[in-house]
This record gives sequence, C-alpha cells and structure tokens, in this order.
Amino acid sequence: MRHLQNKKQTAWKKSRTFGDLKGGRMRVKLKDNILRRLHSLQRPSTLDECPIYMQENPSRDFYFPITVDDIKSVLEQLPHEDIAPLTHIWLRKTKPNNKEQGYFVVGSGVYAIVLYPFPKNNRLIIGKKKPTNRQLTWYKGYAAVPQKEKDDWFFEFTNESARRYYLERLLMYEIGLCVNVHLVRSRTNRQKSDNSAEEYAYNMKIVISNFQ
Repeated sequence: MRHLQNKKQTAWKKSRTFGDLKGGRMRVKLKDNILRRLHSLQRPSTLDECPIYMQENPSRDFYFPITVDDIKSVLEQLPHEDIAPLTHIWLRKTKPNNKEQGYFVVGSGVYAIVLYPFPKNNRLIIGKKKPTNRQLTWYKGYAAVPQKEKDDWFFEFTNESARRYYLERLLMYEIGLCVNVHLVRSRTNRQKSDNSAEEYAYNMKIVISNFQ
C-alpha cells in the first residue's frame, strides 16, 4: 500500500464511535478528548494527486457500504476550500472490538479521513443504555426505530440507508472536522469542534449518484 511508513509521527485524532465508551458512558458523538496519536501515513509529494484513496478488504462480518467512486462524486459537490487540505481518504479494515465508525487525523503534513466498515447484518449496536434524543436525531432518516435485543440497543439499517448515512452524515462529519481543523487541534474547543462538524453534516446537501 502506498504512502505507509514505519517511522512514528505525532498526530491529532478525533473519532466517532458506535456505542459504549470507557467508564460506562455512551455517546454517538466524538470521544471526549482529543488524543495525540501516532499514524503511519506519509506526507504526499508534490506529484501526488490528493486526496490519495486507499481501501482495504473488510473482514467477513463487515462491508463498506460506499465506494471510492461514491466518495469522489460527493467531493466534487463540495466547496474546494473545504476539501483542499485533505491528503488521504482511507477505507480501513476494522479490528476486533473496535467501536469507531471513523476518524479525522492531522499531523506531519497529513490530513486524513479514515472510515471503518459497517456490520453485514446492518445492525449498529449502541450499547446498554436507551438511545438519547441526540442519537435519534443523528440517525433519523437512515435507521428504523431503535430496538433492544438482550441487553443491547441497536439501530437497524438497509444496505442503501447505510450507504446514504456514510455519505451524508459520517463523511460530511469528518470533512467538517477538516474544515475547522484549528478546533480539532485545540484542547479547549472540544465541544465546539464536535458541534461545528455536526452542523456541517446536517447543513451540507449533496446528491448521491448510483454507481453499480
């Protein structure tokens, strides 16, 4: 895979999770703090066309509801200044017990969006607590009324609604972080960064093409 290196570099990272967080609390929003994380993406050269797209094969229980062509079609509709900093978009294989839906990372000349695959059963497990009004609003129009099975609440999608969610909500949210990257870097503006990215996702209207 291009543009991977072993040398450790420091980066800022913000991520969106599926459900439960440490300490037993549950949010669909970003993690409560901005973490300094190491990444292995290399700064593109002047000859590279950005963003650089990378896609890994998901594990057998997951799939990517969107394609690189889907993403390209969406980016073409956005203001140039909103996406100009982006260097990488990575459809990355998930790890066991990972609850991140995706994240935005910046550092060492890299501005990258990483998106993880979706469960094949189209069930988004939220956790043991009933979904909040904020969560209900975020998934409204994409998932059915939340249900509970055993101890866990979940939202159920279809293949098409998961695709729309990734393009209209998740991708737009991460781009919103890129637009306000100065907030992502600031430890004192965590909630403001969350809110601005969320508003970007709500307000940016796009047309989704049908790629077969």
